Amino acid sequence: MVTLTIDNRPVTVPEGTTILDAAKTVDIHIPTLCYLREINEVAACRVCAVEVEGVDKLAAACNTQVEGGMVVRTNTQRVRLARKTNVELILSQHVDHCVTCVRSGNCSLQALSKAMNIQEVPFRNEATERPWDKTLPILRDSSKCIKCLRCVSVCERVQSLGVWEVTGSGAHTTVRIKGGLRMNEANCALCGQCVSHCPVGALRERDDTELVFEALCDPTKEVVFQVAPAVRAAWGESLGLSQDKATEKRLAAAIRAMGVKHVFDTTFSADLTILEESSEFIERFTHSETSKLPMFTSCCPGWVRFLRTEYPELAGNLSTAKSPQQMFGAIAKSYYAKLLEKEPKDIFCVSVMPCVAKKYEAGTPEASDVTDHDVDVVLTTRELDRMLQAMQINVAALPEEDFDSPLGRGSGAGVIFGVTGGVMEAALRTAYAKLTGENPPADAFREIRGQKPWRESTFHIGDITLRLAVVSGLAGARQLMDAIRARQVSYDFVEVMACPGGCSGGGGQPIHDGEDFTAERGRNLYQLDKNSTIRFSHENPSIQVLYNEFLGEPLSELSHHLLHTDQKTWTL
Repeated sequence: MVTLTIDNRPVTVPEGTTILDAAKTVDIHIPTLCYLREINEVAACRVCAVEVEGVDKLAAACNTQVEGGMVVRTNTQRVRLARKTNVELILSQHVDHCVTCVRSGNCSLQALSKAMNIQEVPFRNEATERPWDKTLPILRDSSKCIKCLRCVSVCERVQSLGVWEVTGSGAHTTVRIKGGLRMNEANCALCGQCVSHCPVGALRERDDTELVFEALCDPTKEVVFQVAPAVRAAWGESLGLSQDKATEKRLAAAIRAMGVKHVFDTTFSADLTILEESSEFIERFTHSETSKLPMFTSCCPGWVRFLRTEYPELAGNLSTAKSPQQMFGAIAKSYYAKLLEKEPKDIFCVSVMPCVAKKYEAGTPEASDVTDHDVDVVLTTRELDRMLQAMQINVAALPEEDFDSPLGRGSGAGVIFGVTGGVMEAALRTAYAKLTGENPPADAFREIRGQKPWRESTFHIGDITLRLAVVSGLAGARQLMDAIRARQVSYDFVEVMACPGGCSGGGGQPIHDGEDFTAERGRNLYQLDKNSTIRFSHENPSIQVLYNEFLGEPLSELSHHLLHTDQKTWTL
């Protein structure tokens, strides 16, 4: 242990602790801007400067380790002026269009400027704007970039892709796509983790809210909304709603308050995905001599992009089942259109997703089979919240309402699609029932739960032994794929989610700078599953009616046409 003094208070902490963490143990706040624990500890912003007795230069608290007898002062005049000057220098290279910035009110730089009482910037503004394709799912405004390097570190260390790089030095330092490529030329998974970790508005998702507003005003369009499982665990956060207020039923009511007639739950098509994917897995597993194993889940478009670009020889191992989003779009524009006596082109399908890559998926021609775009617009959770705010809807005062039928009823198994391991667990519940003729205990496969990036398990279903792996985060996915490629591991079924923690931590979820709500959101989803009256996808009565009246059975000719795809042929 090491004992030191911070602001005249004795502090004892383990050796190797930083000044920043040591100060936290005695409730002394030191501001940060670029810092992300174990991800970005490069002291690029110098906002965490502190004075150490006997040392001429100010120290960066985020990466300076404590020493025995060290005397630290965090609030001297010298420290205060240095921090203020550092923030002023950052502001001189950051365009100050705060009123129209998507991060206004949720911006760490804005908050620091206010806290430091900065009312004008004494330096010449040198913000530089560079061209960017505004049609891409992820947008970058270089004039807002503060060179904190968070995007670089997150992409490299958490997602293992290294899409971003730093060039230049001093005032000419800039961040760009590695090698000077354009975004559509890079091996970017479009996961949006760089967006979630940007402390300002330099990175954001493409805003498609006006497309939805226009559709709602178009009398020729039947606007149909679907809401992904993970959205219900997060949508109230940026609206200031408590967990007991931010229920899925109040979410359905809020969307209807925007003027939407048809509000459905993507847990319905998550259950549909399980029926198709579990059937496909059983078919592959029982014909392993002619099938590619392990079978990979295919719900996550960020993972699909990663596999296609980084390990193209293994793309054939992906399940051909479309994601729940795309399955819903196909059913909405075929089965549901017939129920409404409408043409497919009259249905305007909007998805609310915790994900930025879903925008890419919806725009991929090969992912649609009914119209050019089975899903017309994808909104992130953040975009939905902005729409609710724009329409001045008092969400907290709304009474709860159910999702519509028949595409709005889902099981607890469908709900846990929103957390890492959930797809695997849901699929195993149904696969067990198909193989044995009876349901397992609903929580029989809970062993695969957790936040560890790479988890593996072995389960026995009768005489069958299944070897399984669950991965979230693309750094873990790379480790897994390298091990599979080198034949160091062998599995039958693998679930991969691009974002750490799965969709709960998706790149389209509300942003809480410096805080991670992923695990808490996941726990909420498991609780909803536990409380559900239906916990098996195959017992969803709406799914049973869909097969009886329309699809026939899983893997039927019509199911293959509407609900399956060959990701190897995707052109985007």
